[in-house]
Amino acid sequence: MKYSENLKELVSLKPGYIGFIFYSKSPRYYMGENFSLPEEIQKVGVFVNASLGEIEGIMKKHQLQVIQLHGDESVEFCKEFKALHPQKKIWKSFSIGNSFEFGKLNEYDSVDAILFDTKGENYGGNGLKFDWKLLESLPIQKEIILSGGIHPKDVVKIKELKERVPQITTIDINSRFELEPGRKNIELIKEFVQNLKR
Repeated sequence: MKYSENLKELVSLKPGYIGFIFYSKSPRYYMGENFSLPEEIQKVGVFVNASLGEIEGIMKKHQLQVIQLHGDESVEFCKEFKALHPQKKIWKSFSIGNSFEFGKLNEYDSVDAILFDTKGENYGGNGLKFDWKLLESLPIQKEIILSGGIHPKDVVKIKELKERVPQITTIDINSRFELEPGRKNIELIKEFVQNLKR
C-alpha cells in the first residue's frame, strides 16, 4: 500500500495482512506516516537488503508485526534478527526460476514462513508467475506465502494448489490488482477474496 485513502478502503475488506514496501527503488515505496490498523490485520514491512539498524528503526516507527526480507539476506542475518526480535514474524522471500535449489530452504530454520515469488529483473513486483507445480514436492513443512503475478482469474488454480500443498496459508496479491503502483483496485480485490472463500 502507498496511499492513505486507498488504505482505508482496503482495511474494510479485512485482509489478514497489509504490506508496505520500505525499498526506495520500488515504485511502491512507502514514505507516509505511521498509522493504526485493526487488531486482526497485521502490518508487514517489506525490506530489500536493508541493514539490521534500518529495519529496526522502521519497525519501531511503524509498529510492524511482520518483517518480509525480499532481497539476498543470508541465513546468518535471519538468525541474528530472530534472536534479537523473537516476537516478530519473519518471512523470507525466494525468487523462483528454472534452476532454483529448493534444498537450501532448510537452512533458513529461523524464519517463520517462506514466500515464493518469481525471478525477474526486479526484487519482486515483476508481475510474472512461476511454475506452481514446483511446490508440490517441497522438502520443507514451513508456512508458505504464494506470490508472483497472481491474477484475479487464478482462483480455481489457487484452490487446487492449496489442496496439494497445504503449507500455503497466505496469498500475496499485488501488481495485477492495481490501478497504478501502490494503488489497489478495491473492487477487484473484493471479488477475488469472495471467490477464494467460496
